[in-house]
Amino acid sequence: MAQKLSLTSSHKILSGYDIPLLGYGVYQVPGAIAQDVVAKALDAGYRHIDSAAVYGNERECSSAVKGAGLKRSDVFLTTKVLPAATGYEAARQSIEESLQKAEVDYFDLILLHAPFGGKEGRLGAWRALAEAQRNGKARSIGVSNFGIHHLMELEEYIKSSGEARIEVGQYELHPWLGRAELVDWLRKRNVVIEAYSPLARGTRMDDPVLRAICRKHNKSPAQVLIRWSLQKGFVPLPKSATPERIRENVNVFDFELDADDMKALHTDEYSPSTWDPTTHQD
Repeated sequence: MAQKLSLTSSHKILSGYDIPLLGYGVYQVPGAIAQDVVAKALDAGYRHIDSAAVYGNERECSSAVKGAGLKRSDVFLTTKVLPAATGYEAARQSIEESLQKAEVDYFDLILLHAPFGGKEGRLGAWRALAEAQRNGKARSIGVSNFGIHHLMELEEYIKSSGEARIEVGQYELHPWLGRAELVDWLRKRNVVIEAYSPLARGTRMDDPVLRAICRKHNKSPAQVLIRWSLQKGFVPLPKSATPERIRENVNVFDFELDADDMKALHTDEYSPSTWDPTTHQD
């Protein structure tokens, strides 16, 4: 029997803070509509919003929280350093600009968005992130889209410098991109794993195996994929600008996938539905 989960369930981060198990992603949600859809997500019960500097909607996400009458501490807010903001000074500036745009004193989580900038750029950016955490501007810190070779480079630097540890890793994850080796690396270090594009950007909704499991549980493909992610121990970040789907994607705690379902959804595919900076070699 899978662990009983609910919308209020959370994972404990190495920093000591809790991260809600289900997040709402706002990638490619323009600022003009972001405040409205985030407000609808909050109304549906989400308490975890995943944004990024490059998305251009940090202010709207924060405004939606205020508009909903929620306290800052009620909602887990994430942002990510600009992918081009490599090195200490550029990353530090990106963090400060995000805080100013969102009009908040801190983010619950700040991630390096991508492993760009070469070794010097990555390690300098991590130094800025660790500094932000020490100064209370980030409660927890982590990386997104770092391959194992990038993670090992960063881990070596952390061990030699005494800087803050990697606490969260965010990646595209779904049955057609399981990243088993990467997931194992992160889990051995107690890093919380977030899954962006957990619905494979809608590219696999007609998969016959997925459809059969949907019929079995009377659930939509999106609900089954989110449930798969939860039962894998990930923190899925589904994104939708459609009110009905926003509510649908929360309704994933009244059923469980059994062992046969999970086995059937296992594939050895490596099929990203979007960019894949984990393979970046610089």
